[in-house]
Amino acid sequence: MGIDLLKHGGQEVRVAYDASAYGRSIADIYDATVTELPTGAAVERLAALADGGPVLEFGIGTGRLALPLIARGLSVAGIDASTEMTRELRAKPGGAAVPVTVGDFSTMRVEGAYRLVVLAVNTIFALPTQEAQVNCFANAARHLREGGRFVVEAWVPDPAAFRNGSALRVLSLAEDAVLIEAAGLAPATQHMRTTRVRLTAEGVRLLPADHRYAWPCELDLMARLAGMALEHRWADWLGTPFTDDSRAHVSVYRRNA
Repeated sequence: MGIDLLKHGGQEVRVAYDASAYGRSIADIYDATVTELPTGAAVERLAALADGGPVLEFGIGTGRLALPLIARGLSVAGIDASTEMTRELRAKPGGAAVPVTVGDFSTMRVEGAYRLVVLAVNTIFALPTQEAQVNCFANAARHLREGGRFVVEAWVPDPAAFRNGSALRVLSLAEDAVLIEAAGLAPATQHMRTTRVRLTAEGVRLLPADHRYAWPCELDLMARLAGMALEHRWADWLGTPFTDDSRAHVSVYRRNA
């Protein structure tokens, strides 16, 4: 846990950042909230980029990507701040054998040199400051072999979607579950506070999460500072070209020789 300076109402406020907080709030239902993610396409793309592995996943979570990659014959290890998410991974077939280090992936160093480091599903924005995100890129580079790749999946900031600093949207709608997200924006510091509301027959779950968002070009600069260069950028895992209208991106950075 660290202390970070954020701004609220024009005033700087000291906020305790707990990297494990998100996992504690969502671990038991995480898999149910990500059923609409393009997992199959992501695994296909990552397996190709790994070029035989090994792979290190920052924020490995419940193993949504790691376990299918292992099933393809790749060696996968992970770092995750949440013991609760790691427990869910361990309970799955094959999950107990996955090497996972519990800690903050922006600074935690593990043994080995990897062909691919993965940071998926906007998790880069869970880091609360630009400094922490810069550290994350540097940490990814430290784990890569020469010529290895760091893959970041993230959404493209869209401040125009907010009215008077807030927004409400439906993320998923099914007969047995509805997922809604309420968000508040602080453009001056590039922070967004969100609470997802999951409605099911069992009741209501509130899933809070804070984000320090960044534009793709800012992430590119972080990569350059870490000795990496942009190799590919797509709008999705299928390799759709990235354009002005893209609302998300999959960016591949390669460690320089």
